[in-house]
Amino acid sequence: MKIGIIGSGVVAQTLAAGFLKHGHQVTLGTRDPARLASYADTTPGVQVASGAQAAAFGDVVVLAVKGSAALQAARDAGAALDGKPVLDACNPIADAPPVDGVLASFTGPNDSLMEQLQRAHPAARFVKAFNSVGAARMIDPSFEGGPPTMFIAGDDADAKAVATRLLAEVGWEAADMGGAVAARAIEPLAVLWCIPGFRDNSWTHGFKLLR
Repeated sequence: MKIGIIGSGVVAQTLAAGFLKHGHQVTLGTRDPARLASYADTTPGVQVASGAQAAAFGDVVVLAVKGSAALQAARDAGAALDGKPVLDACNPIADAPPVDGVLASFTGPNDSLMEQLQRAHPAARFVKAFNSVGAARMIDPSFEGGPPTMFIAGDDADAKAVATRLLAEVGWEAADMGGAVAARAIEPLAVLWCIPGFRDNSWTHGFKLLR
């Protein structure tokens, strides 16, 4: 599968290397290609381009940028997102220090960043995924309790099926929480996930849904 990843940070780089490892073709899109020069040199197979070019390349697109930059990054990709599954790995984290380990968000309880993205790009098929764990455990996580759970949401069933297959390939079980409105519950999981990190410097855990 061709996967276009919009982003240049550690999450984008981790997902790119992981998808390459699992046999996919990957193009990383960034506003600043020089920032990824050394990464491209040490990651055979990855291509570096603009965000719009990465989106055009991908059968599937992953949006992996800072939350406050997500809407602009999607605007830059434009019509290249139309009709495609877009895995939204972003979180609406505000530019403020944590309080007793708890980060602030720039969305309220009755909206989510992914819903804002979906409203801005109605022809794209957004799926919330890869937002509730740190980069170190995104690809092939190993836990004594078995595969961890990645909670996903989105309005398009086929796009969620694509996300579920990709997650399974890289070691996750997906739990479909329903339509895009469920991103209001999934995005705060990133805040919850970070609390042990800020309080106890523990950054290697994951969530598990038990049935």
